[in-house]
Amino acid sequence: MTASSRTATVVVIGGGQAGLSAAFHLMRSGFASALASPDAASTFVVLDANPAAGGAWQHRWESLHVEKLNRIFDLPGLPQPPMDPAEPSRDAVPRYFREFEDRYGLPILRPVRVESVDYADEDEDGDLVVRTDGGVWLTRAIINATGTWNNPVLPEYPGQETFRGRHLHTRDYGRLEDFAGQRVAIVGGGISAVQLLEEISRVAETRWYTRREPVFIEGEFDPETTGRATIDKVTADVEAGRPTGSVVGYTGLGWSPYARAARDRGVLVRRPMFTRIEPDGVREPDGSLTPVDAILWATGFKADLHHLDPLYLRNELGGITMRGTQVRGEPRAHLIGFGPSQSTVGANRAGRAAVTELVRYLGEGRGEDGIAV
Repeated sequence: MTASSRTATVVVIGGGQAGLSAAFHLMRSGFASALASPDAASTFVVLDANPAAGGAWQHRWESLHVEKLNRIFDLPGLPQPPMDPAEPSRDAVPRYFREFEDRYGLPILRPVRVESVDYADEDEDGDLVVRTDGGVWLTRAIINATGTWNNPVLPEYPGQETFRGRHLHTRDYGRLEDFAGQRVAIVGGGISAVQLLEEISRVAETRWYTRREPVFIEGEFDPETTGRATIDKVTADVEAGRPTGSVVGYTGLGWSPYARAARDRGVLVRRPMFTRIEPDGVREPDGSLTPVDAILWATGFKADLHHLDPLYLRNELGGITMRGTQVRGEPRAHLIGFGPSQSTVGANRAGRAAVTELVRYLGEGRGEDGIAV
């Protein structure tokens, strides 16, 4: 290891809701700041790629107001303040996260992008090396909380390189005025696709495309029944090492206010996927050409875990087998905000669970002076 490397007993990667929960519970469990007290027996640091507090929330589109959000659960130890329903979520939620960070004085470095996590040597119980664009950290364990925002799913379609219009993903969307008077193809069968369909259709001519017929569920979403059943399904998949799908794939689509508004205005009309993209539009399954000026891919995200590739955590199915928050067979690696803990309440609970397991693991493998044994 280079002389310029720094050390922390635990490195938390990601400063969104899951990462903040883990940081809170590490501090509560007696871990000191690796920035303020680097010589303490047990230390931690949070490395966040974002320029400011708020995780992925700071990048949401302008018109995603608080009133349109699914419930955001409180961070541990700090109830949410009242939020103006008409305020953009990209302002309101990061402000709450920033207040949480300030209250607890969490050791967060940003913007720091983690490039890779690897083994320091061949010792099966040795340290891990976290390489970043701001230096190297040597650590006993990691809690990965990088979410999905930086790993959008962008399908490849025949002819897309010839398209003369605008291609963009949900993460690139800014405001509906950018599409005024245009013809827009919106692709995707999830919550964001329906939200953006309803919104953009107010100023543009829209077409909605999905691979499968969307399933809308009746009634209100009940966290104690539907939510629990969904978590059980996702947990079963990650414990079996199967890759997880989208949230809507487990729950179906709810009849939200924006879904009803789109239906009532006659724009919630699903089309089967086009067969190819051409310079001026998309070719329909019946052979006809639909002219479009823009294609918006509301096709979701996958877990942003490329930096963990050197640890070889994935199995032959392409999934990561988990037991709780821990990668099976690798007690030094915990994934939170992943699989069954992707929700805000799940992220909170996963942060606490990961810290509980790491305290046990590090306590069993460390001497009284905090040195690995």
